[in-house]
Amino acid sequence: MKTLIRNALVVLCCLFFSLSAAEPPADKGKGLDRQVEDLKQAVIELNRELFILEEELLFPGNTQVSVFLSMDIGKYFKLDSVQLQIDHKELANHLYTEREIKALQRGGVQRLYLGNLKAGEHELVAFFTGVGPKGRDYKRGATVSFSKGIGPKYLELKIVDGVAMQQPDFEVREWE
Repeated sequence: MKTLIRNALVVLCCLFFSLSAAEPPADKGKGLDRQVEDLKQAVIELNRELFILEEELLFPGNTQVSVFLSMDIGKYFKLDSVQLQIDHKELANHLYTEREIKALQRGGVQRLYLGNLKAGEHELVAFFTGVGPKGRDYKRGATVSFSKGIGPKYLELKIVDGVAMQQPDFEVREWE
């Protein structure tokens, strides 16, 4: 992959130098700025395409599983960390900053994990650590068994305020 990126950058640099050498000297300053901007745009587009290609190669659609985290208002729970396990194997562990928590509370969704799983039955376990009602330390888990077939699988962990009991609820759902 690094060789492909390096080769693409070499080709772009060669193209840049050949274009700048062919430019008439009177318009060289103005034309050079335009060429530099065009080159920057080409590098950005190439980088985006390489990222997509890399993701497709590393995580093919038939084995891909993605786990996302979202949050309701967060009145009854202040998130500190999430630990994610699938089939008793720890896959992700994330500590949250104030900025990340605010983004989640505004409706943001974070991808906690992207990986490969073979088809069959699996179990996802997520542990949420933070501060619960009345400022007490709070650790809860959520578990879901799911079936991985052919094609990508998307799971969402959602922290929701349970207004009735004034406690946080932790939901896990599959996206179709």
